[in-house]
Amino acid sequence: MRSEKALADLLDFTGKTALIIGGSSGIGNGIAHAFTERGALVHVTGTRASASEYTPQEGSDLSGLTYHHLDVMDRKSADALAADLGGVDTLVLSQGTVRYGRAEFAQEGWDDVVQVNLNSVMDCARAFHDGLRERQGTIIVVSSVAAFKSTLGTPAYAASKAGAASLVKTLGEAWARDQIRVNGIAPGLVPTKLTAVTTDNDERREASIKSIPMRRMGTPEDMAGVALFLASPLSAYVTGQTVIADGGLTLS
Repeated sequence: MRSEKALADLLDFTGKTALIIGGSSGIGNGIAHAFTERGALVHVTGTRASASEYTPQEGSDLSGLTYHHLDVMDRKSADALAADLGGVDTLVLSQGTVRYGRAEFAQEGWDDVVQVNLNSVMDCARAFHDGLRERQGTIIVVSSVAAFKSTLGTPAYAASKAGAASLVKTLGEAWARDQIRVNGIAPGLVPTKLTAVTTDNDERREASIKSIPMRRMGTPEDMAGVALFLASPLSAYVTGQTVIADGGLTLS
């Protein structure tokens, strides 16, 4: 059996570089700080011009992180960032958006959501592929339990997250020959800007919690624990898999 020190060493990312796309807030921000706390040099991206435009009140803590502006609606933006940063050891793709009010049934809403949640995932993976190959790195795609169920009112969100989970399988197989492991996380209900329509509404929040066997919402820290495992040697023989981290929500 491994000792506690041996396990700690396997989760030590000192000397490693991690890039968290969408790491300016929410789940991505929690993952970013988890890597920082374990010694990694961590870069995060967001849609705003500078780090000073984010506040703790909206779930953003950019202390100890290197911030980069990235507009994933621009199909060439990931290439430019990769050219600027060079190689990374871990690439976490945590970007995401949703359009409520049935806006995703319209072409514009559909296209915007699919671009952010699916197309840009491949854009970023492609842009950083060569550097990850050189470092025998890892990619972690943050999708959603929406990938495995219907989400009434947000068809583009569900379809794009299903596509992201499927992409994990294909890239996991295709890039294994390049010594790049590709895995994913499918979070359940976690309080973020995207889920505020539920988590900030007392009635909706409590109804949602009742449907979760563990009787609580997840946290960015919960997702960070899965990310650390998937980026570490503890998961050295795991690729092409998406870990459902939902407190049991999708078990029935």
